[in-house]
Amino acid sequence: MKLRYVPVGRIVNTHGVRGEVRVLPVEKDPAFLTRFRTFYLDGKPVAVESARVHKGFALLRFVGVGDMDAAEALKGREISIDRADAPDIPFFDAELPGMEVFDAATGECIGTLTKVETYPASKVYTVKGKHTYLVPAVPGAFIVSTDIDRNRMEINVWEGLAQDEN
Repeated sequence: MKLRYVPVGRIVNTHGVRGEVRVLPVEKDPAFLTRFRTFYLDGKPVAVESARVHKGFALLRFVGVGDMDAAEALKGREISIDRADAPDIPFFDAELPGMEVFDAATGECIGTLTKVETYPASKVYTVKGKHTYLVPAVPGAFIVSTDIDRNRMEINVWEGLAQDEN
């Protein structure tokens, strides 16, 4: 389901004394965050004064946050973007839970996607229905299609994919 505000990062620390914050991206690379001029903290818009990448983090300076104390107050908070500001991204991980998952070969609904986990090799989707499936998020091999507007994902169900199947 498309979200109005999509979480894209967490403020993990301050950087320097001029009010910059260090943001750990949720799923994209840090450079992705530098393209936005507005973020949302608790649903309220915050304008970006400057944005850059440094050592795997996005360093953001928000309008009105001019010193380390003001930046420190933001530590630990989640930042989001308006979904309309990223029309080129087909879907974000946060939009996948609740999606119905279908076997591409039979058309049968096998369950609902309940969790997205990130591992070094790939992301893994947990799908719960009659069985629990751990589906590697590998397009072509496992993921046939993902349609966020129809709330539908089709997968190739391989033998052994169900965790609680004999």
